[in-house]
Amino acid sequence: MNETSTVVLPDLDRLADRIERAAGVIQQLRTDRDRLQNERDELARRLQDVEDKLRGQDLGELVAEAQTLKRDQRDWLIERREVTARIESLLKKLEKIEE
Repeated sequence: MNETSTVVLPDLDRLADRIERAAGVIQQLRTDRDRLQNERDELARRLQDVEDKLRGQDLGELVAEAQTLKRDQRDWLIERREVTARIESLLKKLEKIEE
């Protein structure tokens, strides 16, 4: 019986270690699950807020407005470049006058 008890104790120790590690993994999984559920709930709330804001608006109208805004932005960028070029030209003329 002495040999059996010496063999069983290391096996029990290994089993206890494996159970402790498994318990740790389970706890981590539960923590991750809770965190992910909270994230999911928050994203669902945000999605609902966006849907509420968009509800009743015409999709075609929104697309047209977005296209108009993009066109305006392009026009402003072109105008900005033109103004920059004119300012640089005027600065060069001023430099020549100062010489």
